[in-house]
Amino acid sequence: MNKSLRKAVIAGNWKMNKTPSETTALINEMKPLVANADCDVVVCVPYVDLQAALDATKGSNIKVGAENCHWGKSGAFTGEISTQMLTEMGVEYVIIGHSERRTYFGETNVTVQKRVRAALDAGLKVILCVGEYLEQREQGVTFEVVSEQTKIALGGVSKDELKNIIIAYEPVWAIGTGKTATAEQANEVNHAIREVIAKLYDKAAADAFVVQYGGSMNAGNADELLAQEDVDGGLIGGASLKAKDFSEIVKAASK
Repeated sequence: MNKSLRKAVIAGNWKMNKTPSETTALINEMKPLVANADCDVVVCVPYVDLQAALDATKGSNIKVGAENCHWGKSGAFTGEISTQMLTEMGVEYVIIGHSERRTYFGETNVTVQKRVRAALDAGLKVILCVGEYLEQREQGVTFEVVSEQTKIALGGVSKDELKNIIIAYEPVWAIGTGKTATAEQANEVNHAIREVIAKLYDKAAADAFVVQYGGSMNAGNADELLAQEDVDGGLIGGASLKAKDFSEIVKAASK
């Protein structure tokens, strides 16, 4: 992290976990543990948990996000949720382009860009996920893959709108596998993402831009990862479902 240029963001991605009552209990457990955080704290929860999360986080420093959104304002999109539905509830953040959406649900670079555009238009803050599969890393095309994902997703995004976007680099081979990129690998790709931002916009925009790491960051490796110059926080999966573990990561980002 380089706190002189940008503020770290720790965001939990709960995936398909926790009922509304469990959401209330977990957030109430988290609140005192992260109350003094010197970083932004976000929990992104399943749609059915959003109201419980919003109620539980009132008056705290924890912000609430959704795990996806659709680009349409309304229509025949069974199972989807619009950005207006989220903003009317009071949701502030949304994850877009997570590898699980790309892998299991047919998300493409083009649909990611459409969702990013809709989210920005609605006033949401976007956590945009990019990352490569294991075979792509082994083929030596990590930078090309991540660069393409970034460029397409940011199509039509102005420099002013960039302040409402965070990119989370998540190597797909390190999600839910117990494997983690080394701190140096994470920093190398995060730096490459920042260079893409500099080319698309300018150096000032790149310096201010938050790039998280999102591949199995946990309480044990957070210090080492967050000590890297270009790792500005984390998108946390499994560890965000345990208040103590999540708070340890927040603590590491607050140093």
